[in-house]
Amino acid sequence: MSVIFAKTPRGAEEMTQRSGALPPRVRRVLIFVDGKRDVAELRAMTGADDLSHTLGRLEEEGYIALAAVRDAAGNAQATAPGQRLPSITAFRALDESVAADPQDLVKARNFMSNTINVLVGALGTSSLLERIEQARTHAELRALFDEWYHAIVASRDGRREAEALRTKLLDVI
Repeated sequence: MSVIFAKTPRGAEEMTQRSGALPPRVRRVLIFVDGKRDVAELRAMTGADDLSHTLGRLEEEGYIALAAVRDAAGNAQATAPGQRLPSITAFRALDESVAADPQDLVKARNFMSNTINVLVGALGTSSLLERIEQARTHAELRALFDEWYHAIVASRDGRREAEALRTKLLDVI
C-alpha cells in the first residue's frame, strides 16, 4: 500500500506566492506533490533521502494533506478528512503445523509496546498496551496491528517514522 498526498489551498498558494519561506529542497518536493503520485514515485523523482521527514513537515504546516491510498494492485482509494486508513498489513505466512518462533512473538510485543510508549505515550493508549501485553499468539498480535499503526501515525513524530516502523514490525509479526 502506498500513500498519495495532494496540495492544500495553502500549498497551492505557496506555489504562486512563495509566502511560506520554504527552503528550496522542501519547496521542490511540494512542487511534485500533485494528488496522483505516491510516496515511492515522489522519492524516485526528487531523490530525497529524508522524504518522509519533508512530507511530514509539509503536512504539519498545512501545505499538503493525505488524498488517497493506493493498494498493491495499483488502485487508488480516496480518503475523507478523519477517515480511518484501510488495513496496511502484509503479514508473512505462518505455518500452523510449525510453532511460531516464541522469540519473534516477544520481539513483536516489545516493539509494539515500546514504539507506542516512546512516540504516542501511555495516556489514551493504556487499553491497547494491555491487549498487546496479553497477546500470546501471533494471530492475537496481528489483530492489534492496525490499531497499533493508527496510534503511531496519529502522533506527529510517529507519522514521520510510521513506514519504517511498520516494515520492521512486519518482519517479526
